[in-house]
Amino acid sequence: MTSFRYMHLDVFTASLGGGNHLGVVLDAKDWSAQDMQRFARWTNLVETTFLLPPEDPKASYRVRIFTPHKEIPFAGHPSIGSAHAALECGLVEPRDGQLWQECGAGTLPIRVHGNGAERELSLLSPPQLVVPSSHDAHPLLARALAGIRPGRLPPALVEGGRRWWLVEISDEAGIRAWKPDHAAIGELARATNSMGVCAFARSTSSEYQLVVRALAAGAGIVEDPASGAANGCIAAYLAEVEPNGKLARGYVISQGREMGHDARLVASIEGDAVWIGGRTATIIEGTVNWTLGD
Repeated sequence: MTSFRYMHLDVFTASLGGGNHLGVVLDAKDWSAQDMQRFARWTNLVETTFLLPPEDPKASYRVRIFTPHKEIPFAGHPSIGSAHAALECGLVEPRDGQLWQECGAGTLPIRVHGNGAERELSLLSPPQLVVPSSHDAHPLLARALAGIRPGRLPPALVEGGRRWWLVEISDEAGIRAWKPDHAAIGELARATNSMGVCAFARSTSSEYQLVVRALAAGAGIVEDPASGAANGCIAAYLAEVEPNGKLARGYVISQGREMGHDARLVASIEGDAVWIGGRTATIIEGTVNWTLGD
């Protein structure tokens, strides 16, 4: 049995305990893919990440991302959390205010703003393919959206690291009160090879401009409290269909309150570039005792 440095993080948190859980093994160069998968299955977190020396000379570090069931090439909150862990443990230093993360989706930049507890990290989302559609775009869509009052934009199927159905709900009260049919969303997700439904509503709050709920039945998750990749898809959709709208250059997102969390994400839109960021808190830091090669 060997000891490895380990951190358990609260990613995209607005208040302590409000974000999304992430486990990070800091020095995983001796771990095989089988070791990583076995440990991720044991943690049973939505994602667990493993930091490695980079293979790309441009990269600051390399990360592999695992759900309890499989390795995935990219996800938002694991990327932000992994960068936080690498900075906190002194494994990397920003270059010109940026880190470069090597992952299954390529080598992606992460902007570093501030230091310590006030530090915010922003990830450049992968390119998005937006397919605007309609409420009858798929025969399973109506049942998956039962109980909502639609907003101004039609649903869209968006591919951007992960594939989501994006659906606007008429107002904040409506999205927060919605009781989703998770079985119907799961059926839609499987039929369309997507994560599920990511619903959003505009808000009049002075603290945030969008409320988001990510119903990721396609990944076996009832609801995700803070979703970097999904919010990147929403930002790309809004920038494309409302290029002169109030949200076209960026906004603040509230997510997770319906499930007892309190996440805050920030979308910054610069032309075709979408950056999704927020703060991360270290909750547990220590060592994990694990046997490799079993």
